[in-house]
Formats: sequence, C-alpha cells, structure tokens
Amino acid sequence: MKRLSICAGALYFAGQISVAQAQPVPESISTPDSVETGIGTLTFKDGVPDAATADAVYDNLDFTYAYRAFMDNMRGVSIHALKKGMMDIGMKENEVLVFSELMDAKSLFLTANADTVYVMGYLDLSKGPVVLETPPKFLGAVQDAWFRWVTDIGLPGPDRGEGGKYLIVGPDYDGPLPTGGFYVAKARTNTILWFARSFLENGSDPRPVVERIKQSTKVYPYKPGGVGTPIAEFLAGKAKLGKVETNPPRTVFHEGSGKVMNTIPPNDWSFYEMLNEVVQSEPATSLDPELMGPVAAIGIVKGKPFAPDERMKKIMGEALRVANATARTLFIASRDESWFYYPDSSWINYLFQTGYQFETPIPEITSEGVKPFPPTGYRTMSARSNFFYGVTGITPAMAMRLTNIGSTYLWTMQDADKHPFDGAKTYKVTLPKDIPEGNFWSLTLYDNMTRSMLDTPQRYPRAGSQTYPSPAAEAAEDGSTTVWFAPEQPEGVARGNWIQTDPDKGWFVVLRLYSPLEPFFDKSWRPSEVELVK
Repeated sequence: MKRLSICAGALYFAGQISVAQAQPVPESISTPDSVETGIGTLTFKDGVPDAATADAVYDNLDFTYAYRAFMDNMRGVSIHALKKGMMDIGMKENEVLVFSELMDAKSLFLTANADTVYVMGYLDLSKGPVVLETPPKFLGAVQDAWFRWVTDIGLPGPDRGEGGKYLIVGPDYDGPLPTGGFYVAKARTNTILWFARSFLENGSDPRPVVERIKQSTKVYPYKPGGVGTPIAEFLAGKAKLGKVETNPPRTVFHEGSGKVMNTIPPNDWSFYEMLNEVVQSEPATSLDPELMGPVAAIGIVKGKPFAPDERMKKIMGEALRVANATARTLFIASRDESWFYYPDSSWINYLFQTGYQFETPIPEITSEGVKPFPPTGYRTMSARSNFFYGVTGITPAMAMRLTNIGSTYLWTMQDADKHPFDGAKTYKVTLPKDIPEGNFWSLTLYDNMTRSMLDTPQRYPRAGSQTYPSPAAEAAEDGSTTVWFAPEQPEGVARGNWIQTDPDKGWFVVLRLYSPLEPFFDKSWRPSEVELVK
C-alpha cells in the first residue's frame, strides 16, 4: 500500500525520500565570509561576525558617535566657551562686557572685528525671564545654549535701531507675560548669550558710543504685573498686579579692551567635558533627539555621570582628532565651488546659498518684494561645520540681500594662485572705486590657528574707511583703494593701507561692508583677488 505525507520539507512517497532544494540567498543581501574595509578585514560565518570582527565594528560605531558629537555640537561648546571666557574675567549673569577701545588681538574671539564697539553678556533663564534693554543704534542678536538664533536686537530687530525692552523667556517658564511694552522672545535653553555692536561716531570716536551704551543698556530679572499688564487682565483673574519697574537694579559693566581672555571652543579632551556641562545644565529636550543620540551613545546623558572607560577614552580621543582635522580643513581649504561668491575666485560667502540655517538660499529682493526660494529639505552639513569652527554668532541678519541694513562679509584663505597665505611674504588687494557700503568698510586679518585677530605689534590688524583705531586707508587717483599685507610697512605705502603680518604665522582675511549697497549684491562691483607681490 502506498502512502503520501509531507514532513519538515521532505517528500515521502512509496518508501523513497526526496529532499527539497533550498532557494539560493540573493547576492545583494549576502555578507561574504571575508570583507575588506577601512577598519580591517571583517570575518563572518554564514552572516555571523566572529569576536574580533564584532569588537572592530563596535569600536568603529563608537568612533562614529564620538566624531558626530564634535561635528554636530561644536556650536554648543562654542557658546559654553564664550560664557566661560567671560566668567574667567569675573563676569556674572546679567552683567555686561563692553570693549570701550574696541577689541584687539589680545582677546581670543572667533573672527571678531576691530571696527565696532562690542557689547555682550550671558543670562540664566532657569531663575525666570530676564529683561534686556538695548540702546539706540545697536546691531546684535540673542543666541541659545546650542548656538541657535533666538531674536535679533537693534537695527535688524523689532526695535529697528531705536532701542527697546526685550523680554527673554526660558523653556520652563509658565507664568504670566506682558501683553505689551516688551519684545518677547522665547528660548529653548536656560543659558543665553547675547552680543551686539555699535558703530563709531563719524568713524573716529568710540567715547560717545560707549557713554550711550552704558546709559541705556540694562539687564535685570523680569517682575510680572508691571508695565505690559493691563488692569483688565488682573480684574479677569488672568494676571497679578505688580509694581511698575522705574528703577531696575544697576547693571554692572566690565571692560573688555586689552583683556586677555580665551573664548575659543577646545579641541582636546575638555571638549567632551564642556559638552557634558552643556547637557547637564539644559533641559533634556533642548536639542533634537537625532542630534542628542550620538552624544548619549558616548555616555553624555542628562542626569548621569560622564565616566567613559579607558577603551572609550581612546576611541573618543581619536574621533576628536579626526573631527577637529575635518572641521579645520573645511574652514581653511574649502572645495565646494558653490561657496565662492564670484566665478574663479577665492572670496567665500556660502550663506547666500545656505541661509543662516544652512538649508535654504536666502530670498531674492526684487522690485515686487521678497522672493523666497523653496526649502531644499536638507542641511548643508559641511557649511555648518565650517561656519561654527570659525565664526561667533548666527542670525538671519548675516544672510540677507537688503541694502543699507546690517553688514555682509567675504573672506578668503588663498591668494590669486590658490595658495595659502605666508606671513613672511607681501601681498596686496585692490578694492575698485565706489566701494558699495553706506556706512563703512574694513579688511581684518586673522590667525589661521586661533581664527582670532592676528596678534602683531600693530595691535589692531585692520584697514578700512574709518580713522579709528588706525588711520583710514587712502584711495588712489582713480578712486580704487589698495591694501597691503606684509611683515614690514612697504615703502611708499601709507600706514592706513598696510596691515602687519607675522612671518611665523599663516593668516586669512575678511572684507566687511557695513550697510552694503546694490553693486555688492548684483556683483557689478568686485574686489581683486589677493595677489602675491614678493
């Protein structure tokens, strides 16, 4: 008698066995027994990694997380370093640092300038909202602990340069807020850094500007129920009544000019320690979870001790070195052609392409009004890393095509032949006549290593149209202006047309146009490349 049954893939028929053939695994989803990679030869047996392979893969994964923690979050550590630099000279929250004689090369600040009076401070919103009263003719911004823009103040802000009261509110505050009298800005972190600049009077004297700043700038805790709270809100049970603040606590000012301070984010192990301090001091939800993921993966977690073992310290140290080298290379040796402002040029400003969020080009300004570009849907990561490695402060006002408002920048790390600048050699750049600025222009030299102003006996490494803190640059008969960069003042070159270099230092240069005009935006005006003379 014949019998038919099916069991475990075998076919039984008439006492004979026929084994079913397994389908071959598609090559596209297979992992070979041996895989050659940049981290070595990885070995698998039927898709299972051996112990050495698993160790190598996990080491590489942790390296990747540590690398991303630097590249994605150097901006937060930069804010922390700025705050720490101010604390190191004795500043406290709600106090103000003012550079009465301008900033010079003794202070380490990322690409700051020696043309304007800098004013800055930090706030702690965990204790409640803080009022920042600004003077007229300010130009600045408020940043949160992760270096995100909160609001503009002064000329590009809602007070439009007339001065005003800004109420900065932290993430945990749920109390009453005024309905008027203040420009209210809500932040996602408790730590806030604000900074601003004021222009010199007639381009020559900072004293009246400093006096105005000290008279009008005030920083103090907000007390609900005063100005901005209508009586009707109280009668409706929606708000308490408080005293109208007519004499807020006196603001403490610190002098910055000539002070030696370091505000540069580190690239040694203290980077991770500073990053941990930021994470511990801010709400757990203050940063996007995708960005916080790699940070948590290397052991920096809100409310937990940061205590990596020796294996992780070794991996994180290597990641730190590679990440710093990558960020520095992006900053010094840019390769993206879209970043260069003119065709076949070394002058850079990618913010026109990426916007201040490194995502969407800044709007065109037409006779019909603003013409925005559609969102790209992606962030230009290399531009973001480049920017925060070398620049302090981000705001929409740094990336706009509006004439006669704010300032705009071009910078170059290479000469006309695409070579880095040598501090022992002589170079020159020519600005054609009718430089497109409604206020003033300047060129400033920076140290490649520190990304801060180049420190030489000249003290202020700048040249420009202002007569302070160095003589104004002189134009030639044809209206053009040539500025020279050399260790010694070239023969026949006026003092105002020379910026001193250091023979032992490399450098780069930034061109600033304050209140830029249309010929800059339509590119009908263009500076020469920086040319090697000898």
